[in-house]
Amino acid sequence: MNRRSLLRVTSPLLAATLAPLLVACGETRPQFKAIDVTGAEYARDFQLTDHDGRPRTLKDFRGKAVVVFFGYTHCPDVCPTTLSEIAEAKRLLGPDGAKVQGVFVTVDPQRDTPEMLKAYMANFGPDFVALRATPEQLAAVAKEYKIYYKKVDGKTPDSYTMDHSAGSYVYDPQGRVRLYTRYGTGPEALAADLKILLKGA
Repeated sequence: MNRRSLLRVTSPLLAATLAPLLVACGETRPQFKAIDVTGAEYARDFQLTDHDGRPRTLKDFRGKAVVVFFGYTHCPDVCPTTLSEIAEAKRLLGPDGAKVQGVFVTVDPQRDTPEMLKAYMANFGPDFVALRATPEQLAAVAKEYKIYYKKVDGKTPDSYTMDHSAGSYVYDPQGRVRLYTRYGTGPEALAADLKILLKGA
């Protein structure tokens, strides 16, 4: 067998032998259900006030996986559905559910008073936190998080609705933004992703 023929035979064998080694040397990324946004230069933090009047940032929840959702208490469907899914994902995780923090940021501070937010959060769990902002703060945090919100007038001054983005941001226990989960993904998918993050992925 001449040298050219030998190369034709050995090259595929060499490639087949080296392929697993190359994969093993490469960094393996977790297989998330949600959109992986690890390393994103947005949705990095917030400085807002919770429903008890305390200033809050992501650092307050260090050690927990955090799910941040923007909405409003008068929302008829998307908001209660999403918050219920976060609560169900916590339940599906069993004891590890205590290591997950649900955070709700209102895009309707005009109507969502601290008292109303506190009562609303109680529907989903005693450890859920609601955050409020001034109009200026809300505009700034919406820009940081790339979320959309807009007031839609109703028949009376108080019957307006709010159009808003419907996804959630998920952070690992170190406070790094890792995932963007779309509305309607379901609690099982969220629980699976949270489980990976809690394991330190």
